[in-house]
Amino acid sequence: MKVLLITPPMTQLNTPYPATAYLTGFLKLHGYDAVQRDLAIDLILNILSRSGLESLFNQIETNYADIDDEDLPDSIYHFLANYADYYQCIDAVIRFLQGKDPSLALRIASRRFLPEGPQFESLYQMEELNSEVLAQAFGSLGIQDKAKYLATLFINDIAAVIKDGVDPHFEVSRYAERLAASNPRFDDLYAALHPSEPSYTETIIAQFMQQYIAAENPDVLGISVPFPGNMLGALQAARYCKEYAPHIKITLGGGFVNTELRTLKDSRLFEYIDYVCLDDGERPLLTLLENIQAQSSELYRTYTIEAGRVVFKTSKNLHDIAQKDVGTPDYSGLPIDKYLSLCEMLNPMHRIWSDGRWNKITLAHGCYWAKCSFCDISLDYIGHYDDAGADITIQRIKTMIAATGQTGFHLVDEAAPPKALFALATKLIEQNIVITWWGNIRFEKTFTAEKCQLLADSGCIAISGGLEVASDRLLDLMQKGVSVAQVARITKAFADAGVLVHAYLMYGFPSQTEQETVDALEYVRQLMRHGCIQSAYWHRFAATIHSPVGLNPGAYGIELIANENVLFAENDIDYIDSVETDHEMLGLGLKKALYNYMHNTGFEYPVSFWFEQPVSETGIAGNYIDRCLY
Repeated sequence: MKVLLITPPMTQLNTPYPATAYLTGFLKLHGYDAVQRDLAIDLILNILSRSGLESLFNQIETNYADIDDEDLPDSIYHFLANYADYYQCIDAVIRFLQGKDPSLALRIASRRFLPEGPQFESLYQMEELNSEVLAQAFGSLGIQDKAKYLATLFINDIAAVIKDGVDPHFEVSRYAERLAASNPRFDDLYAALHPSEPSYTETIIAQFMQQYIAAENPDVLGISVPFPGNMLGALQAARYCKEYAPHIKITLGGGFVNTELRTLKDSRLFEYIDYVCLDDGERPLLTLLENIQAQSSELYRTYTIEAGRVVFKTSKNLHDIAQKDVGTPDYSGLPIDKYLSLCEMLNPMHRIWSDGRWNKITLAHGCYWAKCSFCDISLDYIGHYDDAGADITIQRIKTMIAATGQTGFHLVDEAAPPKALFALATKLIEQNIVITWWGNIRFEKTFTAEKCQLLADSGCIAISGGLEVASDRLLDLMQKGVSVAQVARITKAFADAGVLVHAYLMYGFPSQTEQETVDALEYVRQLMRHGCIQSAYWHRFAATIHSPVGLNPGAYGIELIANENVLFAENDIDYIDSVETDHEMLGLGLKKALYNYMHNTGFEYPVSFWFEQPVSETGIAGNYIDRCLY
């Protein structure tokens, strides 16, 4: 039996999303003929080519034939006016971003090679506001990275043309996200799957599905849907598979499915697929393949359709595969040399997510802490903790290096367990294994200066972790298990060891006041000014039905507004907070301040400067973080 696994559009362009690689390695371990394709990167490379731009240009001209130039969107006007330059540059720029033509950096960095459209506006604004800061950033990045940044803006210009001109659902790293995310009805997706004529993007998806099926002739198609911005692409791919090869059985899985389709009822989804598997895919997929081959009558955590009704089947006699037995991720079949290293932001830490080709590996399944009240800890992928062990991880690292030729690793754990990290680092050093790695942690007290240096010596270049609300009262309420002072000391220890630090930040948590939000920004200002953290991102809190906040709202002083008659996706849930705060206004100020801090500017202003409306002055001493550190 042959299984084809695909990742639908869109995901990040610098490296494969790991789900199909994990499952390919596992299925091969169990004797299956498993192959994989990355539909997301295939689609984007098709678009970002001379032939793709020619097709885009023709479609744009057709769509806007009767519209005067002055009425065109800025992105469209610039593209049409400078089409010859886009056509000349595109193939060379893609080769450069794939690392195949580094000498082109000199031409790109000259600012005379690329047509600079509306996406370059932010760069012009930075030059006007503080040309010295921009010159300093580019100077520290170097010619190659300056060229990557400019080339990324060029790619974003083309993406804006696609979105404004031929497909409103298109974005570089997501596709029709709003149609799927926490949408209780399947209606929007269903309508998008039945357009009057195929969209620009859908036509390309259909072409690739024909190619995949003709080349591989699979018996089963497995589609991983990690995010809501993959769901429409997944179903378009499935629809064309049903059209071209109706005998192929199709199954969906992935992070979005696991989180949001746990109460699935709409039978229309099964017009395009045959099965939906929840949580870790190894056991459900293995059981499904046995079922299809009539070797077993059981299914495991799987939705299917019977007599027109959605039914959920799972066997109490089965259990998940232990982390030590899932095998090594296998990247064969993926175009490793064709991914694009982008530089979306000048901040050196923030750019790691989109720059560089990273092998993905997991030390342990789930989260060893699993207490944070904002997190979906009731779900298996977080709540079920299982450590593979350092020896097995080391062997997987060696195997992946041999297979891919790449020594960069992204540890994709929910939060890498400290003991496992220290054991891994020690073995990497003892065995003279040279890798570059980064991952997500909790800011635990066990990360002493000595341990941080150990991790750095083993190849750690960056870590990310949650400071969240940056308020000790709220950190205690959300059972984060850390304090602001503790985070300051730990992040400084990492920074002193030469490890870049990214902080996840949150605002709008239940009962959070304006004063606490302003104070949180002051903590962040001091942490960044002292070099404790180099990068951060503010997330607006959202209550989810699988988190302690969603499961026990009264404990957090909120009243949920129930989602009624959910037939499709459900995750975020609206609520009424007992404390009234203008989080929307505050959020704009938080993000504006942080953007400047990450470009090493604006630290001298009081935090109240960044908000459009008057806010309380901070109550935090200006030397608070200094006192925590020294």
